[in-house]
Amino acid sequence: MRELPALRLPSRQSSLKGAERRVGVEIEFSGIGFNELVATVADYLGGEAREKAYYEMAIATPEGEYLVELDSAPVKALDDYYPSLPEPLAQLRDGAKDLFEAAAERVVPLEVVTPPLPLSLLYKVNGLCDHLRAHGALGSRHAAYFAFGCQLNPELPDYEADTLLAYMRAFAGLYPWLRERQQLDFSRKLTTYISPWPRPYVELISDPDYQPSREQLIIDHLEYNPTRNRALDLLPLWAHLRPDILWQCVDDKRIKARPTLHYRLPDCDLDNLDWSFAHVWNDWAAVEALASDETRLAEFMVAFRGSLKRSPENRRRDWVEECDQWVHQALARSSA
Repeated sequence: MRELPALRLPSRQSSLKGAERRVGVEIEFSGIGFNELVATVADYLGGEAREKAYYEMAIATPEGEYLVELDSAPVKALDDYYPSLPEPLAQLRDGAKDLFEAAAERVVPLEVVTPPLPLSLLYKVNGLCDHLRAHGALGSRHAAYFAFGCQLNPELPDYEADTLLAYMRAFAGLYPWLRERQQLDFSRKLTTYISPWPRPYVELISDPDYQPSREQLIIDHLEYNPTRNRALDLLPLWAHLRPDILWQCVDDKRIKARPTLHYRLPDCDLDNLDWSFAHVWNDWAAVEALASDETRLAEFMVAFRGSLKRSPENRRRDWVEECDQWVHQALARSSA
């Protein structure tokens, strides 16, 4: 195994209840057969695997259950539509299932989903990603259809309106920088579910006079973002905090309530030696650092609003370069 970068921990490490904050991680990739993947993950974690559903295995560990999954909806559909057939037709169905399964393991993302892990145990994800790479896992750069990603679900220190808005502002300002650093694969740029928040909404939340209640914050967000297809998807959090407001604005049964943010990274270059989960997490740590520093965040927002007035051809390049300096300073202050 190669030496992995150290993980930066945020300055606010406790949740509202006083316990250590937790983070769930989802990792998508290909290159390994499903059964081999289950055995590889179980061996690395020292856990015991059990079947939960078709192409879904749970691996029990002291910190909770890890899930290993493959999106097998087309294969399941064969049984749903044709559960009972005469023997000759059943053989055709089973043959089609075999073909679907063989294709799915090559094209459909395999996914490892961690339980909510305490911040102090995130190093296990770092090691697991490297272990998967060593056993043949492939990231999205190997084929145009490998639009694989990595997703972070960090629990927040609290759910007050000021805290929520601080994280949203920090993310909005740093999004061009985050995307530049993590979007290594062109095919990922073509997917729609990594869209940023629309410009009018970013202008709204970056206005220093915008100080909404939590209820108004949720209402405003849903007015501009009534969709899961955002790089920072807040709908699971709204479903947890105010489902009554969410379901008035959105009709999407795929939304699952959870007390976390849901950050969809634009790429998962798992087998690239220059990529690591530590780099992914440490970039998120910059959002944490700015969101937790009220004075620095206010200064950052002034600079960000200024960048929005520049010409499109200069805005992105110049702002990404400026963000490098803001991030360096914010991380230095948070670890001081």
